[in-house]
Amino acid sequence: MSGHSKWHNIQAKKGKADAARGKLFTKIGRELAVAAKGNPNPATNSKLADVIAKAKAANMPNDNIERSIKRAAGELGDRDFKELTYEGYGVGGSAVIITTLTDNNNRTAGDIRAIMSKHGGSLGMTGCVSYMFESKGIIVVERTPELDEDEATGLAIEAGADDVVAQEDVYEIYTSVEAFSEARKYLEGKGLSFLQAEIGMLPQSKISLEGDKLETFRKMLDKLEENDDVQEVYHNVDLPEDEEEE
Repeated sequence: MSGHSKWHNIQAKKGKADAARGKLFTKIGRELAVAAKGNPNPATNSKLADVIAKAKAANMPNDNIERSIKRAAGELGDRDFKELTYEGYGVGGSAVIITTLTDNNNRTAGDIRAIMSKHGGSLGMTGCVSYMFESKGIIVVERTPELDEDEATGLAIEAGADDVVAQEDVYEIYTSVEAFSEARKYLEGKGLSFLQAEIGMLPQSKISLEGDKLETFRKMLDKLEENDDVQEVYHNVDLPEDEEEE
């Protein structure tokens, strides 16, 4: 499996202004509240435990995490949030998958359709691009002198991971969706802290965009990620690292 460029996107997000970080925390907070609804105990709610790990990897303060979980029994109690996924195309034949948490399907679909249309893209039917992606558990840990490649690989194998990719500054550990929770718990038990820990969609291959098409695609991504209902945006475009890390 080739290296996963999403880590560079995470770095870019963490390096942005406080307002952008606040937006990220708001999205994860909603995800926490939805996961906690009906069972706010991460010891018996593996979905909630996974989202807590995602929140910690994003440097979300513990107070925020606890407040978000408490919301599940409070203001979120009478709101019916649904997890909906949209698929479509961006400029240059790019493939895009958008995951959302929404209490108003029509609003969310309309917003996403408008954003994509304005940037030369379009929504498609369910399944139109998802066959180009693979669902994987993604765990990213920092590469340190104490954690060399052999040690990281050994721990990943013991945890039941499918693959480990050593990058210059991180190790990217990939699992099946089914094995993600147990692998995450195992690595946490070994004292590893995560820079990223979540289930995501990896493109089986990538395409390159240049010039105006690349700029338009990046603007579309920004607008989608600014939308309150959008949780994650996955795509198959190979974004230049220097732009991602700005």
